[in-house]
Amino acid sequence: MSSAALLCGVARATAPSYTLQGIVNAGNYAAGPFAPNSILTIFGTGLARSSQQLTAGDIQSGRMPTELNYTEVFVDNYPAPLFYVSDSQINFLVPSNQSLGPMKIRVASEGNSGPEITVTVVDAAPALFTWTPGYAIATHVDNSLITADSPAHAGEIVVIYATGLGKTAPNPATGEIPQYAAQIAALSSFQVLLGGVAVDRGLIKYAGLTPESAGLYQINLEVPGNAGTDPEIRLAASGQTSASGLKLAIR
Repeated sequence: MSSAALLCGVARATAPSYTLQGIVNAGNYAAGPFAPNSILTIFGTGLARSSQQLTAGDIQSGRMPTELNYTEVFVDNYPAPLFYVSDSQINFLVPSNQSLGPMKIRVASEGNSGPEITVTVVDAAPALFTWTPGYAIATHVDNSLITADSPAHAGEIVVIYATGLGKTAPNPATGEIPQYAAQIAALSSFQVLLGGVAVDRGLIKYAGLTPESAGLYQINLEVPGNAGTDPEIRLAASGQTSASGLKLAIR
């Protein structure tokens, strides 16, 4: 191939394109602020040459990769752990030790760099996951999904999944897939709200990391007797509350 053809190939390469509005929490696609150890999504174009999902083979020494399919996400100029890349979407993990305040995000793909976008990092920015329109992802203790056909009941222990609950004690290393449980650092301010009412703290049996899952948190909750039918569920910590509109299937 001639040098002219090579140069033409370089000229045709497209830099990743995205905006502040396209950087959101992966749990509910809400805009920032964000928390350390959160799973974020970037929407844009030219983000990667093709789709690639994190696999077991990409995990080395218990750590997630910082490059997938020649694509990297830089957080304050350090490569961040990646879950998924494609032309139009990237899922990545905010470093678990990320400092509070402004955080700069930049995508690089095949030697081409996108813009540097600044977002805000706070102690906690809770976000629930959705499994079907209107319902939060939660399970019974046997790991089966809580659904309208298999609802939770008063007195039952349920497991609610979230991201954005911030640092923990102990706090995992960046990109580490924790093999242990660890309570959230913001536990003193943490609340589970059912139907707009804060659940008694004694019913929150655990709020922290989900072992063997990077960036994923779980809340082990004893369902109160006064929760009602399919109440709205929200999480609150450090002055931030998860988005409204999701229900927990309870009968």
